[in-house]
Amino acid sequence: MSGSDSDAAGDASAVGLYDPAVSESHQRDRLTSGRVPVAVYGLGKMGLPLAGVYAETTGNVTGVDVDPTVVETVNAGRSHVVGEPGLEELVTEQVENGRLEATADGPTAAERARIHVIIVPTLLTDDRKPDLATVEAVADDIAAGLAPGDLVIAESTLPPGTCRDVLRPHLAAESGLGLDEFGVAFCPERTSSGTAVRDIRGQYPKVVGGVDDESTRAAAVVYDELSTNDVRQVSDATTAEAVKVFEGVYRDVNIGLANELGVLADELGISVREAFATANDLPMCQLHDPGPGVGGHCIPYYPYFLLSWLETPLALTETARDVNDGMAEAVVDRLAAELEADGTALAEASVLVLGLTYRAGVEETRASPALDVLAELEERNVDVAAVDPLVDPGAYGVRRVELESLTGDRAGEPPAFDGAVLVTTHEEFDHISWGDLEPTVVVDTRDELDLAGTDHRSYTLAGSRNGRPPAGDRESVAGTEVDALAREDAPVTAEATSTESRLEESATDPRRTDGGDDV
Repeated sequence: MSGSDSDAAGDASAVGLYDPAVSESHQRDRLTSGRVPVAVYGLGKMGLPLAGVYAETTGNVTGVDVDPTVVETVNAGRSHVVGEPGLEELVTEQVENGRLEATADGPTAAERARIHVIIVPTLLTDDRKPDLATVEAVADDIAAGLAPGDLVIAESTLPPGTCRDVLRPHLAAESGLGLDEFGVAFCPERTSSGTAVRDIRGQYPKVVGGVDDESTRAAAVVYDELSTNDVRQVSDATTAEAVKVFEGVYRDVNIGLANELGVLADELGISVREAFATANDLPMCQLHDPGPGVGGHCIPYYPYFLLSWLETPLALTETARDVNDGMAEAVVDRLAAELEADGTALAEASVLVLGLTYRAGVEETRASPALDVLAELEERNVDVAAVDPLVDPGAYGVRRVELESLTGDRAGEPPAFDGAVLVTTHEEFDHISWGDLEPTVVVDTRDELDLAGTDHRSYTLAGSRNGRPPAGDRESVAGTEVDALAREDAPVTAEATSTESRLEESATDPRRTDGGDDV
């Protein structure tokens, strides 16, 4: 590297950004002129939007994915990611303009690139320890082409200390470069499915932390160009990694508290949701929504990036995980109690589970509470069926029910079930003709259904927003159920909204219990 503040005249070859002798203005010019080729490793539901935004900013991006179908789809100018507004158009435009291409050849992409962006999943092993195998495999590809002046950016969520103690030494050992010849920074993704393109472009401040000062500076230049929002430079990569993990752990612990308090609704004979909404009038109180558990590839995983990675015991974090993991059993216990009150034993019942994905409108089932509910029902020898507009229940070994048979769009009698559990609030479920279905015990884990005027026995987990206790037409006081009029005159502290508007709000609502998004 020349180390000068100006590039050789007429030199159109690729250059790097990791160079303390190059001014910020020249770094920006290099980046936005396309002279700094970028490789984005992982073209999943967060990786493809990120590659698209990198392409529109730098004009020189290669996306890398192990799935040849994904590579073929992207090179055809199409998006394989479902339900992501603006992504199809972004990919089409960038591919047609020659600013974005895809490949399955990671080492070749790495040899060409000068910025390497890692956005592949960090999952857990069977014993719930962080599994860095995929990240390390990408690091091997990068090392094959790593050159002095290159900048490696990890957006994959990592246990704190990974960039410093694992990624940087691994890259140096495999590439043969010195630790001071290339940069490594952690810049966590802060995106949600359904708003990924918007989020990457600047919905939230971008966090940047490097293994050294120059890594931080170079990464800050990159994201200041990509994002319209502030770039928050923290002390180092480990701090940036902790920011991402702590965000998820906070939500998991808060949801665990909400779920623990939510089950008090039966004994108290109140709506805990109403109590939460009222308590949240105070800015220092932000109780999250109770629900059937926590799903997605973020919140259920991140606590173990501390619990199974560090030596310090974290009793509160561990307890919250146990509470949230136990919600499926609590939901099925309530279903069993309601069926028993209706004269049907759970083991003799047929039960329909509504929704298998972890969040409405998102085609993803990883760590979905619905799968835990299914497993709990099957363990109790229940005849189970499921319906979901985005995924096939048959893929999970469960009898499939067509949505059209529940909405009246198909000829013939609708199927009959002894019980039903609403887990995921897909918009399509708004069209279910509950009045045409045989009387059923319905457990609503999301406070989504209004079954007034029907013959169904309805139970809403933690009560409803309008102040009705869980049992709806019954009150449970000190554990004893008694008949009572529905509390139609209960004060309304959180007005019911349409499914569509709630889904839109859920993308940014920190109190939602359906998890967040990662790659």
